[in-house]
Amino acid sequence: MERKKFLRTLGAGAAFAITFPCLGSCSKDNEPDGEIVTPPTNVDFTIDLNSPEAAKLANNGGFILKNLVVVVKNLEGEFVAATQICSHEQYDQVRFVNQDGGIFYCDVHGSRFSQNGTPLNEIPNSTSKALKIYNTSLEGSILRVFE
Repeated sequence: MERKKFLRTLGAGAAFAITFPCLGSCSKDNEPDGEIVTPPTNVDFTIDLNSPEAAKLANNGGFILKNLVVVVKNLEGEFVAATQICSHEQYDQVRFVNQDGGIFYCDVHGSRFSQNGTPLNEIPNSTSKALKIYNTSLEGSILRVFE
């Protein structure tokens, strides 16, 4: 049964009683799993690609989180790094997903960004601000992420 039909069969009072508790959980105070934080500044760190910490970077599409930065080995095998802090409302939930050739995605409000930080959403509750992208350089097995 579709939601509309179900709610009609219950009547307005019952529908309100069922949905009212859900309305509170949609507020900003109860956002899932994320913390509101500011993006990192003066980013400059290295990752030894042979270390256990970097194991997920061995495969294309893999990523790790370090110092509030998402470090990715994209689908083409290149290293890309972006802030983990979404430019929409500063939740620390930006991750890399294998979608549309590989994008950065924040699951709090569904904000999507290209690998160069450009916003991809055209829907409400998303952002028009770019995601901060950091430089990467590789020397041997040492990956440097910096501004």
